[in-house]
Amino acid sequence: MTAAVPKPEILAAFEGAKGFMPTHEGLALYAAAVEAGALGLPLLEVGTYCGRSAILLADAARAAGVTALTVDHHRGSEEQQPGWEYHDPETVDPELGLMDTLPTFRRTLHRAGLEDHIVALVGRSPQVAKIWNSPLGLVFIDGGHTDEHASADYEGWAPHVAEGGLLLIHDVHPDPKDEFTGQAPYRIYLRALESGAFEEISVTGTLRVLRRLRASR
Repeated sequence: MTAAVPKPEILAAFEGAKGFMPTHEGLALYAAAVEAGALGLPLLEVGTYCGRSAILLADAARAAGVTALTVDHHRGSEEQQPGWEYHDPETVDPELGLMDTLPTFRRTLHRAGLEDHIVALVGRSPQVAKIWNSPLGLVFIDGGHTDEHASADYEGWAPHVAEGGLLLIHDVHPDPKDEFTGQAPYRIYLRALESGAFEEISVTGTLRVLRRLRASR
């Protein structure tokens, strides 16, 4: 089966948005989201930043007639704070002096014509996960890179992936020399495989796509 690809205007919106996901990984994300959308269940992302990958999830959700959701506190992850390599001064609230990527996210999705197809859940991932009680067709983990944050994202959201649904993990770096903020995403990827609940179906750059086989142990 040929993998689904976004329309040129959606791909252009993705490539023009603030963010760090390269195009080849974005295309793999989109194809997985379209596949998962066939389950008729919501598609959820952990780690919104400015909405670059959310464009692809929202468009895939629109095509499937489901809802995309994206979870983030919008205060930035560790490496996005002032003084760090991935800090962007344009994302700082001038009044509070704190990062606030929510306004940029809203502009990004509005310009792409996708505001009505995604729900922004503004809060910390573990808090939102604790009150979530519905199955999901896709969970895309792309949040904090510390073991604390990555583990909480995995433990909070992986159990909600429906049988046959997809778990995606970004920034998986098996070689420590290739990783700039630690190997926490790689470690949760290994946990998912070792649980016996998921099987790997594709690898694109640092993006891993796993399919839910059964409930976790």
